[in-house]
Amino acid sequence: MRILLIEDEAALARPLREHLEADQNIVEWFKTLDEADSAILTLEYDVVLLDLHLPDGDGLSFLSRVRDRNISTPVIILTARDKVSDRIDGLNRGADDYVIKPFDLDEVKARIHSVCRRSAEQSTQTTLVRDLSICLTDHSVTRAGKAVRLTAKEWSVLEVLLRRKSKIVPKESLEAAVYAFGDEVESNALEAHVSRLRAKLGKDLIVTHRGVGYMLAP
Repeated sequence: MRILLIEDEAALARPLREHLEADQNIVEWFKTLDEADSAILTLEYDVVLLDLHLPDGDGLSFLSRVRDRNISTPVIILTARDKVSDRIDGLNRGADDYVIKPFDLDEVKARIHSVCRRSAEQSTQTTLVRDLSICLTDHSVTRAGKAVRLTAKEWSVLEVLLRRKSKIVPKESLEAAVYAFGDEVESNALEAHVSRLRAKLGKDLIVTHRGVGYMLAP
């Protein structure tokens, strides 16, 4: 899961990021709305964790811009504002949940799973590709009725290709889905993930378009 964390207080953000990354999530942490705005326009996230009081503006304005762009990524507000009117305002602007600081790390994790589960229920949960059954909700794959185990990075590659089915996905987009900003990516790392996916799911499932990227076979 790729998570966008927007929080300027390092004492809160750092332990939360570490707690979520311990579950194999990719957490990208930004301290300003300007940085976060660039990130959400560039990458696809599973959920956004949004503080409201940030150095360059109010989180609710950011939330309104996100929804005005028809970006439906679930957003959980993390804030010390505990008035009922503040919660109502946040929810009316498009937030999916509202967590009051100080918060328990496990509670935040549970709320992330809850909003992502609700989001998944609104879309097709299971996709059939050849002899594969791929469930986006619980990140499971079966091939000819038998379960196939994928690593977190293999799943990230497969999910991006599946969501952009019938389109060529640039190598850079796949690397962005697998690795966090700032991570050093070895030159053949993506090719290794694709190779292992082919071995597990079918050697002709993923088509290479040299110099461009990859796509699922028609």
